[in-house]
Amino acid sequence: MKTSSAQISAQTTRPPARWRGDVDRILITEKQIACRVQEMTRQLEIDYAGRELVVVALLNGTVMFLADLVRHLNLPLRLDFMGVSSYGAGTTSGELLWTKELRLDVRGRDVLLVDDILDTGRTLDRVRSKLRLLKPRRLRICVLLDKPSRRVAKVKPDYVGFTIPDHFVVGYGLDYAERYRNLPFVGVLKPEAYANLGKAG
Repeated sequence: MKTSSAQISAQTTRPPARWRGDVDRILITEKQIACRVQEMTRQLEIDYAGRELVVVALLNGTVMFLADLVRHLNLPLRLDFMGVSSYGAGTTSGELLWTKELRLDVRGRDVLLVDDILDTGRTLDRVRSKLRLLKPRRLRICVLLDKPSRRVAKVKPDYVGFTIPDHFVVGYGLDYAERYRNLPFVGVLKPEAYANLGKAG
């Protein structure tokens, strides 16, 4: 099994007109995402070779990535969710709050933990520790985006969609203050958008 990620084009792509007030540029296009997700599913099928997989996804940012990933995945699987969030809103994370516990029994099973972005690694480190206590046979991590320049905790993903620089990104499930999740691409949010939304509450 290899850990790899797709290259991001250095070419600047302007977002659709309705988003230009908040989004500076498109970092990863809808087409690039679709191609990369299919590549990831093919790798997963090779690595798990028909074995049943328990997919554990973190709410809420994974929803679009997860849907595309599992619908292309030709493996027997079971699906469950864990909810975790930090106190307060903003671009920095705080103390973790568990909002949904796992229902499935993962003891002795192959578990794939899916998240939208690996940033500091604090959240995934906590979630991984919690899952390990449940004694899975194997636990691997799959993320759409990896931002290694921000890493604090020792977390290394097994499957990565794209490795990105230190930009604040939104779209394709990723949000700022619960906005922008519905964008079909991953875009870089303008700094003034943080300030405007902060004032609006």
